[in-house]
Amino acid sequence: MDNKALLRMAVQAKGRLNEESIELLGEAGITVEESKRKLVARCGGFPVEVLYLRDDDIPQAVAMGVADIGIVGLNEVEEKGYTVDILHKLGFGACRLSLAVPKGAGYDGTGWFAGKRIATSYPSILRRYFEGAGIRAEIHEIAGSVEIAPSVGMADAIFDIVSSGGTLVRNGLTEVETVMDSEAVLVGDPAMDEQKRAVVRQLLFRFEAVERSRGMKYVLMNLPRERVDEAVALLPGMKSPTVLPLADKGWCSLHAVIRESDLWERIEGLKAIGAEDILVLTMEKIIP
Repeated sequence: MDNKALLRMAVQAKGRLNEESIELLGEAGITVEESKRKLVARCGGFPVEVLYLRDDDIPQAVAMGVADIGIVGLNEVEEKGYTVDILHKLGFGACRLSLAVPKGAGYDGTGWFAGKRIATSYPSILRRYFEGAGIRAEIHEIAGSVEIAPSVGMADAIFDIVSSGGTLVRNGLTEVETVMDSEAVLVGDPAMDEQKRAVVRQLLFRFEAVERSRGMKYVLMNLPRERVDEAVALLPGMKSPTVLPLADKGWCSLHAVIRESDLWERIEGLKAIGAEDILVLTMEKIIP
């Protein structure tokens, strides 16, 4: 493939989103060159190179065409407001943007924020939320350590990213309103040419194959032939289970793909109807 079709993908330079992005690429058969101090890293197995940036710089880089695509939190896309195409939700990096107040603050609804000072690193999202709710509050923009602002007298409340909520608890805060849910998304340059869009479609095909396998198990078992209909009812699989004859005419082998969350309940049901030698395998890719 010629150089015009080489994609440049912006990825967060460090942190959890960086690790999960590189892991996704690896699962999709794309190896990223080790480059802790490099801005751009070469990749093998696909016509793409990785550009390492701060997360809040990725939407702008893609909108400007500096990068063709990027993996970034939806929260950063909404905050920065640059025109990019959201090509795919990636299913990792889940978090939420929430308002939190000190414990014992007497919170009684969103009207509580009227006239209050709110510390945040996401002023644009918060401003839109307050405007929609008809609330006038002072939005105080700070970078980093937002959660300490109330305890040092910088703010009455905060608006920040929440994952588990442990940081809020440690700082004496209570989450009271969720403004938006976020996750990692693949964004693209709206001006990208068709040749590069074709390569992006190939990349998405790989990503989706990886995603389909998550939380799924491949199950094989031996089963008395007369119990097949009962087993099929228990294990509908992606379409229907595969049933193969064994040398022993009274038995067959049944293969199915099921969700891991259903695994033990299904196995217990299968054992009850005579299934034996049940083998559970991890799925790597599911390609339709």
